Amino acid sequence: MKNAAIGISRRSFAIGGLSTGAALLAPGTLFGEGVQPVSGKTNLAGLPAGQPGSNTSFASLKQIDAGLLSVGYAEDGPPDGPPVILLQGWPYDIYSYVDVAPLLAAKGYRVIVPYLRGYGSTRFLSNDTVRNGQPYVVALDIIHLMDALKIQKAIFAGFDWGGRTADIIAILWPERCKALVSVSGYLIASPEANKKPLPPRAELQWWYQYYFATERGRAGYDQYRRDFAKLIWQIASPKWNFDDATFDRTAASFDNPDHVAIVIHNYRFRIGLADGESQYDKFEKQLAQLPAIAVPTITLEGDANGAPHAADPAAYRQKFTGKYDNRIITGGIGHNLPQEAPQAFAQAVMDVDRY
Repeated sequence: MKNAAIGISRRSFAIGGLSTGAALLAPGTLFGEGVQPVSGKTNLAGLPAGQPGSNTSFASLKQIDAGLLSVGYAEDGPPDGPPVILLQGWPYDIYSYVDVAPLLAAKGYRVIVPYLRGYGSTRFLSNDTVRNGQPYVVALDIIHLMDALKIQKAIFAGFDWGGRTADIIAILWPERCKALVSVSGYLIASPEANKKPLPPRAELQWWYQYYFATERGRAGYDQYRRDFAKLIWQIASPKWNFDDATFDRTAASFDNPDHVAIVIHNYRFRIGLADGESQYDKFEKQLAQLPAIAVPTITLEGDANGAPHAADPAAYRQKFTGKYDNRIITGGIGHNLPQEAPQAFAQAVMDVDRY
């Protein structure tokens, strides 16, 4: 798989890393040359012991006006600690980090975990605002949140939508990004590149994007959003035995009145079926050039990720020009890596802070 093919990645607008012509990665076949596996169950670097699922709530939930939104977010740790911003994916929410946040807070970090637009308690301040889900705007929301919280610079860590959002911030606002942890690597693509077809077996993995491209799909997602999310969880993390209470805590976020509009626009925009807002075109064009990321970075991958992703991390290695490491987290870890392996995820944040 060549780095030049990254821009044709279809799931790089949703999960990341699969290039045109590349075989889909089966769980258990991840390890590439020079990649070191790390157990997701190990008590790393003196982090407090605890199993995934040990926590069911955050230290505090807050709300603040930022840009176009009233943003709901969790906060933990000392207010004067080094800031870390943890970014959710789809169809997940801030509870992907319910076990990560206290680990980092215990080490002195100020941890911020925002609901993205369309999730949880985050709301648009005006009924007239376009319900826009394009990637640049999601990243801009986080910059506005930083301004509202008076955070000049932070470590960013995320997966899925959150990983892409963090990548975008590292590219367009490098002065605001101290370091980066990104699950599944380099997640930037462009709507134009995503128009190119993949082989049939690869296209099968994107069944939901074709569903979302139709009005039947929009209505179906609206009607069955919890069933839909649970199915994605099961496919993306086939060895994660989450219980109903864990799922229900997150699924409540999908009751947000703008959730369906944001999700549908996000996926349609990424394959060129919906327009973004014209004032952001120049930034989308910049991102479509697939710029390299210069901030210190650790990329992570689970050994049982059921979602499409790069079979070989070398596919995106050259997209990270600063100090860099890639880690494979073992133990049956799927796509929702921070919730399935919180200690390994927290350790990556602490380690990249020292780069």
